[in-house]
Amino acid sequence: MLTWTEVLKISKSGNPSSKPKVVKTLDQWQAILPAETFRVARKAATERPFSHDSCQSFQPGKYQCACCAELLFDASEKFDSGTGWPSFTQPISREAIGYHADYGHGMVRIEVVCNICDAHLGHVFPDGPPPGGLRYCINGISLTKATDEPQQTEQSMESH
Repeated sequence: MLTWTEVLKISKSGNPSSKPKVVKTLDQWQAILPAETFRVARKAATERPFSHDSCQSFQPGKYQCACCAELLFDASEKFDSGTGWPSFTQPISREAIGYHADYGHGMVRIEVVCNICDAHLGHVFPDGPPPGGLRYCINGISLTKATDEPQQTEQSMESH
């Protein structure tokens, strides 16, 4: 189980090694993603609170990156944070998420990204429920609900 101390250490020392990266130009991402997904996931925007239906969905399953289909979160770690964004206590694996210090908007936060394609997901905070105390505050549009078997999508097959 990841802790806040470990998240801070990873954000400073480097993200865990992962599978081969999916690398595309912004123009390539823009050509294959819906406009709002592109704006949030590739341009690090934030969707409006309570605007995505996954915020209130707590059905079993897994969530994957909307850009590359990498599995990122399990619904068993999802909770209602009351913030207006889907919230999770832990990622599906230590290698799934990348962490970056974010000093924007006059704050110090830890940005979370897909560790395969660097899609902006949201931020992680140390105010989640026990036992880990983490709250991954995620833009719902950066995720899609996964099927039972991970599928290779056009985006994930075109990695270099």
